[in-house]
Amino acid sequence: MPKISKPEENIINLAVPAGFDAEAIPIYEVCDQQLKVAAELLNPLAIKRRLQSPPQWEPEITDENRHVIAADIIARRHAAGKVTRAAVLIPLLLKPDGLYVLLTQRTNHLRDHAGQISFPGGRVDPGDASPDETALRESEEEIGLHRAGVEIIGHLPEYLTVSGYSVTPIVGLVKPQAEYALDEFEVADIFEVPLHFLMDPANHQVRVWQSEQGGRRFYSMPYEGRFIWGATAGMLRNLYHLLKV
Repeated sequence: MPKISKPEENIINLAVPAGFDAEAIPIYEVCDQQLKVAAELLNPLAIKRRLQSPPQWEPEITDENRHVIAADIIARRHAAGKVTRAAVLIPLLLKPDGLYVLLTQRTNHLRDHAGQISFPGGRVDPGDASPDETALRESEEEIGLHRAGVEIIGHLPEYLTVSGYSVTPIVGLVKPQAEYALDEFEVADIFEVPLHFLMDPANHQVRVWQSEQGGRRFYSMPYEGRFIWGATAGMLRNLYHLLKV
């Protein structure tokens, strides 16, 4: 996501307050009563077919999306001359025991989403020919992911973030690399999560943050000491909704 944010952007960046601890927010419910994705739909060929010939399905609109629309965050950012388009890669690693999702842990000093778990990606540059190009370029820059080892198989619906971006999630099948070259300014660490874990609604928590503006629900998917939440969890929920049909 964006590398540098300036103080004058604060007026149009209505993200969570500094020091916000999402993991400390109580769990409101767990989605264990929702339909589980069938195991046969979690292989590379089935996912590729589903993305390229999707059935009728409904993307989920999160409270974050509603807040961005209600506060007109993206339009205000655009009017101020700020970049509002971004793309991320959802890297599905092809491993012998199944698919894994490669995720990044952002560094703590970043202005937007510091310390959070994200997909590799970032804002669209003028020279990018498409969101695919943005996601591949940013993945190379952030973690040294070789684009020759990525097969893009489809897109998910755009996701609106409180930091003022309309993000296009790009889904790709990825050959694992022996080593990754991390951009130390942006990325503190990378790790892998089994896709079947992330696509199991029993691992999807709903938490409710109470603020002066009222309650706001968000998803979390804790995994082995990693706290996946916010926009990353929201995009994973849409992949879940597409695959569960």
